[in-house]
Amino acid sequence: MDGMAGLFEGGDQGSKAASEAEITKLHAKIGQLVVERNFLAKASGR
Repeated sequence: MDGMAGLFEGGDQGSKAASEAEITKLHAKIGQLVVERNFLAKASGR
C-alpha cells in the first residue's frame, strides 16, 4: 500500500530506466532496418 501512489504518479525510476533502455534498443533496430532497406533498394536498382 505504501508505493501505490507512485503507480499513478508516473512510476518509479527503475521502470523509467527500463523503458528508456528499451526505446534506445528499438531506435537502434529501426536504424539497422533502414540501412538494410536502403542497401537492398539500391542493389535491386530502385
